[in-house]
Amino acid sequence: MEIQPIDSCRHRIPRDERRGMRTDVIVYASDNLLDQIRKDLSLEQAMNVATLPGIVGPSLAMPDIHQGYGFPIGGVVATDFQYGVVSPGGVGFDINCGVRLLRTSLKEGEVRRRLQPLMEQVFRDVPSGAGSTGPVKIGERQLDEVLLQGAYWMVLNGYGESRDVEFTEAGGALDEADPNMVSARAKQRGRTQLATLGGGNHFLEIQYVESVSDDEAAKALGIAAGQVVVLIHSGSRGLGHQVCTDYMAEMNRVMRRYEIAVPDRQLACAPIASPEGRSYLAAMAAAANFAWANRQGLTHFLRGAFGRIFGGGVRLDLVYDVGHNMANRERHIVNGRKRDVLVHRNGATRAFPPGHREIPAGYREVGQPVLAPGNMGAPSWILVGASGAMKETFGSVCHEAGRMMSRTAAPEAYKNGDEVIEVVHAAGLARKVARLAPMGVIKG
Repeated sequence: MEIQPIDSCRHRIPRDERRGMRTDVIVYASDNLLDQIRKDLSLEQAMNVATLPGIVGPSLAMPDIHQGYGFPIGGVVATDFQYGVVSPGGVGFDINCGVRLLRTSLKEGEVRRRLQPLMEQVFRDVPSGAGSTGPVKIGERQLDEVLLQGAYWMVLNGYGESRDVEFTEAGGALDEADPNMVSARAKQRGRTQLATLGGGNHFLEIQYVESVSDDEAAKALGIAAGQVVVLIHSGSRGLGHQVCTDYMAEMNRVMRRYEIAVPDRQLACAPIASPEGRSYLAAMAAAANFAWANRQGLTHFLRGAFGRIFGGGVRLDLVYDVGHNMANRERHIVNGRKRDVLVHRNGATRAFPPGHREIPAGYREVGQPVLAPGNMGAPSWILVGASGAMKETFGSVCHEAGRMMSRTAAPEAYKNGDEVIEVVHAAGLARKVARLAPMGVIKG
């Protein structure tokens, strides 16, 4: 594999026609991070992604990239919306796994003094673990409503505040969702799991703002040094996993019909305009809405836990909620002209720059919030999107510090989060706003 340095933040793997690559791979990494990245198969996976029909621009690798299932985690690829393909593996098994950040009205010292009872209360009120059952009891009809309305359904039914929806990506619901495209098995797996953290690398962490790098952006986000915040990392639970499983199998069955061949069966795909492609995107949107509803439910019960410890006057206001396993129809400038593309982000998050219409009005002057958790127990970062992301990465940036090996080896399995963040900041993809230090964590 030939890797050509472009500058201190960027490297290129040239298109290799012998491998069927249709475009280059661009890797965002320092030399040190690149040495770590090369220890697994993530770059080979990024090269395989470059073979997808209808790919637009390069196959992109964020500095937190690591080996995934077919697609690398930390990979971004755009395909032409009219002629390209959609691949469930490009979104991943945990559809709309994402991060939600809440700012509190408490200072670090106040929480330190009562941290132990707080963590015990949160552990009681917020179900965690792979097989956990949630406190929100719904029937089949109500589940379909959740799949259509996402976080909005939760707020309507008493699990949140109206401003929560305003500060959730896409308003907490994708309009393209169709519950009829979600299998009965997926619905069965998800119906009892609303407001649950889940297992694996999901977690809820009590943090405080250790330092601020951008005063203007921090003020817009309501963040100040010494303030206690809470970061929630969770997704679409068993429902999203089953949607990916169902459609990956379906697309493996139909690829020959569309004369598509891929180097890895986990890259299974179908034309976006095909019945299979449209059905997957409708089911993916429904699963994404479920994930936003899930994080909204977690927020509701977290607020209750804080209230029990600190009294009813304590505030937990949503800063932002952003997903990092999604495929979104977007319009981007490619080779000098605007094109409708489907941007697959697998372990990558949107990072739209100041002025973008999809950013909440209160944040539009500073850019879209980007929430990048570190390894559980390590610092996390708040950033805002910058203009370079729209020019180079389809408005995308890293989603975490990035594992170097299997997640069971944590915390040594993670790259240095500060180094990852420094790359995207120096590359002009996002700007550093604040560094968050951990106080206590509930592991999924």
